[in-house]
Amino acid sequence: MTLDTLELVCPAGTPASLRTAVDAGAHTVYCGFSDETNARNFPGLNFSRDELAAGIAYAHDAGARVFVAVNTFPKAGGEAAWHRALADAEGMGADAVILADLGLLAHAADRHPGLRLHLSVQAAAANADTINFYADRFGVKRVVLPRVFSVEEIAAINREISVETEAFVFGGLCVMAEGRCLLSSYATGRSPNMNGVCSPASHVVYQDTGEVLRSRLGPYTIHVSRKGQAAPYPTLCKGCFAAGGATMHVFEDPASLDAARLIPRFAEAGVKALKIEGRQRSKAYVSAVVRCFRDAVDALAEGRPIPVAGLSRLTEGQTSTQGAYVKTWR
Repeated sequence: MTLDTLELVCPAGTPASLRTAVDAGAHTVYCGFSDETNARNFPGLNFSRDELAAGIAYAHDAGARVFVAVNTFPKAGGEAAWHRALADAEGMGADAVILADLGLLAHAADRHPGLRLHLSVQAAAANADTINFYADRFGVKRVVLPRVFSVEEIAAINREISVETEAFVFGGLCVMAEGRCLLSSYATGRSPNMNGVCSPASHVVYQDTGEVLRSRLGPYTIHVSRKGQAAPYPTLCKGCFAAGGATMHVFEDPASLDAARLIPRFAEAGVKALKIEGRQRSKAYVSAVVRCFRDAVDALAEGRPIPVAGLSRLTEGQTSTQGAYVKTWR
């Protein structure tokens, strides 16, 4: 990776996915421990200590980096688990940790001064003043930007800050304050920011009546799909509800972000890294998406036309959006 190449930061929910991402051309892989310290705390995902140590070694042998997400908010009195995650990540040779909690950032800056700190999207740092505070107070080197900005707004922020920025380019969209979802917490009793789970599969039920498929989250019906229609995963923020005399997706359509066509604009806006969402997705997803975007960032660096491969089969509901990067309104 040259200084002119956008860094491609790719998801890994399992050791196999980490190796797949590295082999597919990821510059960097991000992952987390198998506990509530990271915001993708789902059964069957994430890494034991031994698995992560081996994964970091595998990535480093291939010239790739590993970021460890410790990006949930510690429970009062339970900080030891988060402190241990930081210490273990540093001891394993992680290239950075991704944090959101103020207290944890203070602990990391004080107790682990050599550990590179990145600000998680979970912190929802949405203006230059906030980003500069985290940089000045805790020594944060990079901020993962919330998915609420246009490309022009990102460029304006980059002109006022001294740290790197990382922008999501593909995968799921969160329309709340980046995971601070009281809707999911209310429906399931499990918090995205505290427990690391949004709309957990343990609370999802599909009821097939023969004519329609009802998708439920806890006690709530989120979608009613007729035969032949796509049945999106039931997250409340992308549910179909009756409001104002109409039945519609009130908050957000069930679609995935695909900003591949905006890669040159991200580079012009001063973005350092592009992030792919999907730690809960399969190895096949990781391989296909990483290869596609690695080809795109390499083409940009080499002055070639950027290939835009069709990834619609890997998007939610087989539809995609450029999100707030290109703002449009109903």
